Formats: sequence, C-alpha cells, structure tokens
Amino acid sequence: MELMTLGVQTAEAKREGTGAIEWDAIVIGAGVSGLYQLYRLRELGMKTLVLEKGARVGGTWYWNRYPGARFDSESWTYIYSFSKEVLDEWTWTEHFASQPETERYLNFVADKFDLRQYIEFNSEVVAAHYDEGSRSWKLSLSDGREYRTRFLVTAIGILSEATLPSIKGVETFRGASFHTARWPEQGVDLKGKRVAVIGTGSTGVQVVQEVSKVAGQLTVFQRTANWAAPLHNSKIAPEEMQRIRADYPDILARCRETPQCFVHAPDPRSALEVTDQEREAFFEQRYSEPGFGIWYGNFRDILVNREANRLISDFVARKIRERVKDPAIADKLIPKDHGFGTRRLPLETKYFEAFNQPNVELVDVKATPIEEITETGIRTTAREYELDAIIYATGFNAIIGAFEAIDIRGVGGKSLKEEWSSGPHTFLGFLVAGFPNMLMVMGPHGGLGNFTRFAEFNANWVTELLGYARARGVTRVETTAEAQEEWYRHVVESAAGLLSNEVDSWMTGINKNVEGRSVRRPYRYGGGFPGFKRYCDQVVENGYAGVVFD
Repeated sequence: MELMTLGVQTAEAKREGTGAIEWDAIVIGAGVSGLYQLYRLRELGMKTLVLEKGARVGGTWYWNRYPGARFDSESWTYIYSFSKEVLDEWTWTEHFASQPETERYLNFVADKFDLRQYIEFNSEVVAAHYDEGSRSWKLSLSDGREYRTRFLVTAIGILSEATLPSIKGVETFRGASFHTARWPEQGVDLKGKRVAVIGTGSTGVQVVQEVSKVAGQLTVFQRTANWAAPLHNSKIAPEEMQRIRADYPDILARCRETPQCFVHAPDPRSALEVTDQEREAFFEQRYSEPGFGIWYGNFRDILVNREANRLISDFVARKIRERVKDPAIADKLIPKDHGFGTRRLPLETKYFEAFNQPNVELVDVKATPIEEITETGIRTTAREYELDAIIYATGFNAIIGAFEAIDIRGVGGKSLKEEWSSGPHTFLGFLVAGFPNMLMVMGPHGGLGNFTRFAEFNANWVTELLGYARARGVTRVETTAEAQEEWYRHVVESAAGLLSNEVDSWMTGINKNVEGRSVRRPYRYGGGFPGFKRYCDQVVENGYAGVVFD
C-alpha cells in the first residue's frame, strides 16, 4: 500500500467536518514501545501516525534528563532485538548506559528505519472518544487539532505522568525548581549552590549521588528510606562489545526464560537450606556483581518467605552501616517498613558514601515533617532551610496516570478514568471491555520487568491481533467483560504470596501525592514473563478466546 505523505495526511485529518477516518492506527507516544509499534504497524501495511507530546523520540529517555539518569538494566539486554542490523551496528559504551547514550540509541533506530516522517512531535493528546457509529476514535489535541483513526494504540509509558508532592507552597519558591522528569534540556548549573532533593526512590538515589559532587550544600529530604545496592557499572571495551554481539542470540534467549526478562534468574535453593557461611558468601557474591543479581538472581524465596527476606535485609543493612560513618545517619537510611526487594530496588554508585560528605545533610521528614515551601526555601517543624534550588524526585502517577491524563471515553461515553476508579481491569494488559479498537502496549496488568523485552513482546502481540482482524475485514475489536475478569483473577492468583503485596509502592497502586491512590491493588502481572507469554499464546491458539471481532 502506498501511503500519502505525512503533511498531506495531517491536512486531511484536520478537515473534521467530513468525519472521515484518515488513519488505520494512531499510536500515542514515541518512546521505546511506540517506536517499535510504529515499525510493526507500518510493516503490516497500516496507515499509521504517532502523536508524541515531546519534541523528539525517546519517551522516558527524552524527558528524564536529570543528573545521573541511567539504566539499571544491562544496556545489551535493554535493546530492540527485531533487527540484526541494529544489533550489529550499535555500540554500547557502558554496561549500564546513561540517559544521553540511550536517547542517542533510540534516535539511531528512528533514523535507521526512517520513522520520523510518521511522527508528529509537540502533539499532546488530551481526549480520545470512541464513536460507535463509525467504529473509530476521535482524538483531540491540546492545540485544537483533531484526528480520526480506526484503531487507537497507547504507548504512553508506565512512569510518564510526573507528580509533585502535596506540600503547601510548591508554587511560591523563587529559586530554581524542577521535577526530575521535566529537567531543562539546557541543563542546570548547581555548582556551589544550596540544593534540596525531595525524594529518595530510584530517581532520588541517582540524583543525590551526582548533585552531591557539585553542590555547595545538599539537603536530602527523605520520607521513606529505600533499600539500594551497588550498580557496579563499567565501560565496555571494543573487544568486549564484539563478544556481546556474538552472544546476542544466547543473551536474548536467556532473557525470555527468566521471570523479569533480565539475564538474572533466581537461584533454585532456599536461603534457609544452606549454612550460615554459604548464605553469607552467596550474598557477598551477589552484592559484588553488577546489576539486579542481588534482587532477581538471589535465593528463590527471598521475595516470598519472611525469614529468608529478613536474612537478606539484615545483610544489606550491615552493608549500609559499613558504608555510612555516622551510625545515626546509617540508621535513618535503613528501611524499617519493608523488606529488601519488596519495593522497586534502586541501584547506586556511592549513594550511601555521599552522606559521609560534610556538604550533605539528611532530613527525616517523618520525624520533622515539611510544613511549607516558602519563597526562599523549605520549612520543617524543626527549622527553615534557605535554598537556591529544589529538585523534586517525587515520582509518578504510575501505570495508569498517563491514561488518566487523557479524557478517554468508550462506548456510550463511558469514562476510562471512572471505570478504573477502583483499580484497573484489563484483558492481558492489552484490551478493556467497553473500549473497542483501543489497544495498550504495556498497559495495567501486563508483564513488567526489563522494559524493552516486554515491550517488544507486547507490540508484537498487538500487531498480530490487528493483522488477524485486517485479514478478516474486521473493523471492531473488543474484549468481553468475562475474559477481563478471568484475567484479573489470574493476575491476583499469580501474585499470591509475594511480600511486595504487603508494601505501599507504585507497584501496588499507592501514591500519597495522588488522590485516590491509598488502597493497595494489583497494578501489574506478577507471574513472570514465561507465565505471561504462555497465557497470551494460549489465547491466540484458541482463536483469540476472550476477544470479539466484528
């Protein structure tokens, strides 16, 4: 099929008076998921447009330009596998790539396959309404443009809707202030400045360890201490990159076999069945190795057995005390409300050592809460801190926040936000009952782990579903409420026994800065990639059981 140029298509799409369906598919988002989804839909022969809020491709790796932003997945596993040419041509310089290198990689892929011509940048979708009569979606943009498409594919990310803290006076501060996910592209000079970082999750950890090197005074405001383990990053020499390229088939096969699609797989032993000496040696080994081995390559029961989790938690607590000179500060940095690995684990490089520096102060906001952000700084119940800059490392309205930011309405004007007010319900993370022709890549209750590995599988599944529909002349695709509820039950059953279910985190739907995010609910599939793939494959083998084609 020969497509019209993007410029002509856009001009046609603006003539909303005709009500014509101008696109076979519109994808929202040009990040890791959206780029690959565009490639696959174009390959399928679908007339496809991508609408991207940002000025360039990259998604997460475009927006998150804060100091220290980098992978904690091995670079050579967080890759597109669909093109041998890309695998052969791209050279990673570090085992855990920084944000600029990752953004360059995604731009390289976009240019390699000439994808930019099908992307409209600076295009924020604010509404998507389904029209039953024409079996199409009407999309409205913040600048007044409108588009019509048969199929709507969301590739809007699981961590893309940034949240600021619910603190009085956030807008009053006269100095520089930034959320880490909206870091100025030109950068920020913090050398010698009085800087505050609010938040000590994965982003906060990365920011603190970098800003502490240049700030005159860095004050870290911590609400919840987080476990963290060493990243152990290193450069990749040319000869090592050659070996990695040769090993790509085995690396990718390994990722498909592990629960989270990393090269790390659980040790088959229990932490309780080995001697104290064996266990300590194993923990030491994992702590000294790069990446998530300490989390996902540990004894099989550390995330489900309380005693096993206590043993690894005690081990990492000892490491923190060894690395932080002041025992009182070390104690504040050791979590008391959750066990190791039951929340998203940050990987760090001398994060704990930063608190040994005379220019770094830790403030426990549970002991001395922040009362107000003033024109000149931050006031707690104990004192006021005069500041030149405030960095908000306060995270995201995770997984469903990007959906809530768009007024999505299905059959009969049903609001997706209202539908999910008591937690999301989907079929495989791909479809929602009552919202025909809307498909989600990395949606709620889908697989979650090494992002690109899951995203490729998900985009492939969406593509195959749409190919199946097109081959049969189908113009309406929807899941049933029964299939959706069966999948929800499976999601709950698959997560049974995980200690993370008992912990407040974005992975259980908790965000104290977002109204209505105070009840723990399953937001992701916890059964691992092999189980997720097996269920999805069975749906296809059974003729897309649970999906209605019309």
